[in-house]
Order: sequence, then structure tokens, then C-alpha cells
Amino acid sequence: MATLEFNQMLLNNADFLKPFAINLTRDSEPANDLYQETLYKALANQEKYNAGTNIKAWLFTIMRNIFINNYRRKAKQKTILDSTPNDFLINLKQATVSNAAEADIRIKEVKKAIHDLPDIFKTPFILYFEGYKYNEIADALNEPLGTIKSRIHFARKLLKEQISRY
Repeated sequence: MATLEFNQMLLNNADFLKPFAINLTRDSEPANDLYQETLYKALANQEKYNAGTNIKAWLFTIMRNIFINNYRRKAKQKTILDSTPNDFLINLKQATVSNAAEADIRIKEVKKAIHDLPDIFKTPFILYFEGYKYNEIADALNEPLGTIKSRIHFARKLLKEQISRY
């Protein structure tokens, strides 16, 4: 495949990469970096592209692999070196001791907020929270599916307003 033809295919399919990059990184600046690095790798590895294969899938694979490699690299960098004489490696994400009393207070607060919901919202929400699917809840309560979805949505909204954040 000629370089000009490959470059044209790359330009035609490059716009599909931007939303995928934003979806992976959840931030526009790293997404732009990922997008540029993907195009660079695609150009650098043009000879590895087999003519006739799906170029979008090829580009998405390159982008995903770059993202995964960068993520792994950043995870390794979060380990720091301690300056004690023994030179121990310390992981920054060490577990902290949990406070059971604080957790119990929060659970009680959530349970009270759920109990205080109007019955019209409480019943579908509790069923959903217990693992039932929307259509199963709709069948059990003899209500339309859309009604059940909106009641669960409003129950969540009311709970967010009632529960204070620490």
C-alpha cells in the first residue's frame, strides 16, 4: 500500500479516535496526548498494517494498548523509595484502619433515608437495590417499565439530597 493512500485512510479515520481517547482518559489534555501518540505510532508502524483490514479497529487497538501501557507505567511510579538505612519500598496506597463506628453511623443514616422515602419510591428502589432487574420489578408491581425506572431515579435523587456527605 502506498504511503499516500495509507495517510489518506489514516486522516479519514482519525476523527473516530478523539471520542475514544476521551472515553479512556476522562480528561481532554491526556486524551489529546493519547490521540497524537496513536497517530504517531500508526505512521511509524505503517508497514505492519495489512491492506484490506479494518483500519479503525487497528487504530483503536493501538490507542487502547498505548493507554494500558501508560496506565501500568503510572501505577509503577506510585511506589516511592524510603530514605531509611534499610531502603524499604513503601507503597503509597497502604490500607488505613477503618473506623467501624463511623461506617455504622453512615449505614444507619442511609437506612433511615431509605425508610423515610415515600412508599411509591421506596418499594421499587428496595427491589432494585436487592438485585432485581427493572422489568422484574415492573412485573411484580404491575406497573409500566418507564414508571419503575423514573421512580427509582427519583428515589436516588431524594436519597442524594437527604444523605449528608462527610
